[in-house]
Amino acid sequence: MRAQFVLSEIGVGLRRNLTMTFAVIISVALSLALFGGALLMRDQVSTMKDYWYDKVNVSIFLCNKGDVTTSPQCTKGAVTTEQRDQIEADLKKMTTIVETVHYEDADEAYKHYKEQYGDSPLAATITPDQMPESFRVKLKDPEKYKVVATAFAGRDGVQSVQDQRDILQNLFGLMQGMNVAALFVMALMLVIAIMLIVNTVRVSAFSRRRETGIMRLVGASSFYIQMPFIMEAAFAGLLGGVVACAMLLLGRYFLIDHGLDLSHKMELVNFIGWDAVLTKLPLVLAIALLMPALAAFIALRKYLRV
Repeated sequence: MRAQFVLSEIGVGLRRNLTMTFAVIISVALSLALFGGALLMRDQVSTMKDYWYDKVNVSIFLCNKGDVTTSPQCTKGAVTTEQRDQIEADLKKMTTIVETVHYEDADEAYKHYKEQYGDSPLAATITPDQMPESFRVKLKDPEKYKVVATAFAGRDGVQSVQDQRDILQNLFGLMQGMNVAALFVMALMLVIAIMLIVNTVRVSAFSRRRETGIMRLVGASSFYIQMPFIMEAAFAGLLGGVVACAMLLLGRYFLIDHGLDLSHKMELVNFIGWDAVLTKLPLVLAIALLMPALAAFIALRKYLRV
């Protein structure tokens, strides 16, 4: 097969269907940018989970005087010194599960509350004796929360056992929902891109039906005849893939490093690095190249009649 002939046929096809080729490039670019963005969102959620789950604690809140009338778990009265010491001793015995144990008394809890909510009207009505004592337990494996909850929930002097991961679940659930929505839009854009590719190949094959007919009469194989159309679609798809890669790189640059500068404005969030973005680019380019080529090959089998 002469490369010069194939390249010339690709150029002819792109010029004849310039508008549709441009539409294919844009559709492929948008769909693959959404695809890459969804993959990066999944990595971001995973990174945040690893970062925050490593920092959250299990909190064991103890009964105080005010809980006696308001909490069913504290009907026997406020926690005693013996009960508190026994809870702490039992926690420290769980060496295979518990990494550290920190006791927070009412005064320390009140200080932290004032630091967080000192400007709220309710803060002025809260006194130190109303704040619950608690144990802040750092687990070696956050998934072992139920072991601690089962061991201490319902014990005398224990008001409640809380897993701080629950506070983060809504955030991660929202991000996962956004990821699913992005994948849905990506799939829709991908279908549109494939339809455009098929239609572009059909129009191109129809406009060159006389040339392909002559090629068949002089003994050209079907593969030789189809190759310019397939490479034409692959080239347009590859251009779309390059645009998609540029969008992913620019998105990471402007959202996190500059522009919105989220890495400095949201210092408590551990954002994904450039390595996560760069590892997705070869996959995006491979899909951009192979998907249009495969779609063109299937379309030619049905619509190329010479």
